[in-house]
Amino acid sequence: MASDIPHEKFGFDTVFDGAGDVAFAQPRPKRSYSAEEVEAVRQTAFAAGESQGLASTAALQAQALSRIADAARAALPTLAEVAHEHRLGSAHLALACAKAIADAALLRFPEAPIQAALESLAREIEAAPRLVVSANPDLAVALEPLLAEVAQGIGYAGAIHIKPAAGLGHAAFTLDFGDGAAAYDPGAAAERVAVVLEAALAAEGLHAEPLIPGSEG
Repeated sequence: MASDIPHEKFGFDTVFDGAGDVAFAQPRPKRSYSAEEVEAVRQTAFAAGESQGLASTAALQAQALSRIADAARAALPTLAEVAHEHRLGSAHLALACAKAIADAALLRFPEAPIQAALESLAREIEAAPRLVVSANPDLAVALEPLLAEVAQGIGYAGAIHIKPAAGLGHAAFTLDFGDGAAAYDPGAAAERVAVVLEAALAAEGLHAEPLIPGSEG
C-alpha cells in the first residue's frame, strides 16, 4: 500500500560536476574561533538581546500607561463628587462665618441698618409728613437721637414716631412713610441668602468647572 507521506530528499554534502570538479560543498561547521570572532559573536548576541529586552520593556510600559489612564478615567466621577462635597462644605463654612461676623456687627452697631435704610430712602420719604419707625424695645430707646440726626442730615422735616415692637428681633425694624414701607430682619435676610446659596449649589451640581483642564469632553 502506497504511503501519502512525502519522502524527504537526500541531501549530498558534496556535489561534483561532469569533469569531476566540486560543484557544491556543504559548509562545515567551524570548530575553533579566534578571540576577535568570539567577541564579535558576543556583541551581536548582546545587541540582539538588548533590542528584544527594550522592545519587551516598551510594550510593558505601554500596557501600564493604558491601565493608569483607564484607572484615572474611572476615578474622575468619584473625584467630581468629592470636589462637589468640598464646594458645599466651603460654601456653608463661608456662610456661617459671614453670619457670625454680621451678628457681631449688629450686636455692636444695631442702629446701623436703620441709618443706612433712611439714607437710601431719603428721596422716597422727603415729602412724607410722618415717618413711623417700629423696632425692638431695647433698640427703640437708642433710636430717637440717632433718627433726629439722620433726618437733619437728609433734609427730612416731617415728624418721626418710634414704636417699640416686642415681636421684632434684635436690630430688626420697619419703616412706614405713608406712600411706602420698608422692613429689615437679620434672621430672615440670612435665611434668604442660605436659600439662594443652596439653589445655586443644587443647580451647579456635578457640572462645575472640570477638575482637569480638557477633561470635560
